Amino acid sequence: MKINFAFGKTGLTLDLPEGFDYRVLEARSAVPLDDPAAAIAQALDAPTGCPPLLEMARGKRTAAISVCDITRPAPNREVLPPVLARLEAAGIPREGVTILIATGLHRPATEAEIREICGEETASRYRVVNHHARELSEHRSLGKTASGTPVYIDERFVSADLHITLGFIEPHLMLGFSGGRKLIAPGLAAQETIKVLHSSRFMRDPRAAEGSIDDNPLHRELLKIARMARHDFLVDVALGRGTPRPIAAVFAGHPEAAHRKGVEFVSRVMLETLEQPVDAVITTAAGYPLDLTFYQALKGITAASHIVKPGGKILLLAACQEGVGGPEFARMVNEGLTDHEFMKKLDGAPVTVDQWQLEKLALVTARAEVLYYVPGLPAEYYPALWGKACASAEEGVRMLTANLEKGARIAVIPEGPYVLALAEAPELAIR
Repeated sequence: MKINFAFGKTGLTLDLPEGFDYRVLEARSAVPLDDPAAAIAQALDAPTGCPPLLEMARGKRTAAISVCDITRPAPNREVLPPVLARLEAAGIPREGVTILIATGLHRPATEAEIREICGEETASRYRVVNHHARELSEHRSLGKTASGTPVYIDERFVSADLHITLGFIEPHLMLGFSGGRKLIAPGLAAQETIKVLHSSRFMRDPRAAEGSIDDNPLHRELLKIARMARHDFLVDVALGRGTPRPIAAVFAGHPEAAHRKGVEFVSRVMLETLEQPVDAVITTAAGYPLDLTFYQALKGITAASHIVKPGGKILLLAACQEGVGGPEFARMVNEGLTDHEFMKKLDGAPVTVDQWQLEKLALVTARAEVLYYVPGLPAEYYPALWGKACASAEEGVRMLTANLEKGARIAVIPEGPYVLALAEAPELAIR
């Protein structure tokens, strides 16, 4: 059985062994739009829950636009030009527009990456800047949320007259779905805010998971922060299959109402339900750019964890071209602690940058065996992994199936976190 997996920029084809009950889970109906430019224009001019963007921009002198960084396949090159055209038509001068790369705690985008993110023409004609979460002086304090989270947001965004975000919606390992409010926090937040949002208080709450929105405490907290930052307008898209990923739907308007419509669409498109948990899962991190680092690639594991039975196995296939991830994450991976020791170490301790990704992984490895084919991760990290690193994808499949009985159920997810997989039959994936 030959399966093509999303892996790096080139993909990966594997011939899976016979004798097992495979269930291939794929995004089923995210059909690319015939005319995405027309759909973007329609969304901007007849948005959900608010006046058209042109009307909202009239009378304003400045605008800030938050866009995804290089680790996300957001189609900014297609969405930015019509947004910018409407701002200009409304009277906002070009020098009054600031495009912020919402890095969160990721590294800054290089000049070449800025051109890739925004497009050559936009990058040359507009002010495009990186967000720097570690520079508190570049942020404005907006006070605290009702639950006590200190809110520091990039001053360049807060000080603008009009606040816009451009993103895309996919399942997210702790926030339910990406897009919308995420482009403000953690995207444009200081690390003092990000650390609290990624503390164990949220990370260990079972409602902070893929597909969980209504009862998700982290989602609610980010909505509060976005309101404090005066989030005015968003454009979020849903993506189809292909390279680059085509636009399948466009949602624009009031940040909460438009995002909600997008989540409902993505949930219907991506949801796959199984009658019962499977014995094993072969998954990915959805290829480039989501599998650039081991840090990002772990989302493929957490997404797969919802359908594997206790004691089952998960094989992750991820290129990890840029290696492990940020310096704090690299240090924690290489400490050599077991997953149990790591979780105990976090109890009552101050939050460390990037601990949340390992915390989410530890919740999975506590009840499932994880295998990794991550060729871009330097071998020095292999002994410290919570699970076995494999020399090849074929070795990973052999190890996954070695002790399984014939007829064992194996879920195959070629595009990893782009599929929302649940081993139950919920009324709606939004829960």
